[in-house]
Amino acid sequence: MSLPVPRRITVPGTTLPEITLSVHDTGGDGPAVVLLHGWPDRAELWSHQVDALAAAGYRVIAPDLRGFGESDRPAEVEHYRMRTLRADVLGVADALGVDRFALAGHDWGASLGWALALASDRVTRYAAFSVGHPAAMATAGFAQKAMSWYMLWFQFPGVAEEVVPADDWRFLRSWGHAAFPDGHPLPERQIADLARPGALTASLNWYRANIDPATFVRFEPPRLPPVRVPVLGVWSDEDLALTEAQMRRSAEFCADFRYETVPGCGHWIPQEAPERATELLLDFLG
Repeated sequence: MSLPVPRRITVPGTTLPEITLSVHDTGGDGPAVVLLHGWPDRAELWSHQVDALAAAGYRVIAPDLRGFGESDRPAEVEHYRMRTLRADVLGVADALGVDRFALAGHDWGASLGWALALASDRVTRYAAFSVGHPAAMATAGFAQKAMSWYMLWFQFPGVAEEVVPADDWRFLRSWGHAAFPDGHPLPERQIADLARPGALTASLNWYRANIDPATFVRFEPPRLPPVRVPVLGVWSDEDLALTEAQMRRSAEFCADFRYETVPGCGHWIPQEAPERATELLLDFLG
């Protein structure tokens, strides 16, 4: 399975400079589906789903989001705020002549997907993998806060940059990739990407720009409008960083919410359970 040859698409900036993103686009005349990866990934996370969705007649668009893969990776934290990330996706859709689209996201791509589903009437339906609605995530309780400890640790500039790559990326291999056998392509690809100049800091800037330690522990959900489009929430029961509660409670903030569990699967659902992830997506897209 391989993605189509990527295109280089330059998205104009508003208050920030323009950015050039690497985007895989299957073309075609079918309904558009945009797939958003998370940390520390690239569009290849969705390789299985891209093939299956394209074979089913969809036009599939999978960008390397800013800071990842072959896309530009600015060094400054302010280049990674959610409103800028959201504008990147809409800018890619504009450049490809796509007005409305279905959306799927995983990890940070799921957080970005929620932001798009909340703020843009161009999203027709949304499949969130692993990460629930921001209000559900913020108020999921102390069990979730304990599992999210690394989000606070990542806030300290230079600290994670020193520790994470040390001893042949021992921290990442032991914490994030413990379920993968030696030599598995997903962790090796992630580590090779992060080892490039400036790439680790660029990836950590997603956390530094969008996680506020002052509001890390919330007792009241942020005030957000309900998500009006149909939403599929998918959680895996061996996820290292996310509780079931933050996904299940997303139903409280959506007008139309369907929940699915992938048993025996870790965090990277599209790669660890590719057939099931594809089946769920195809069924949800209808």
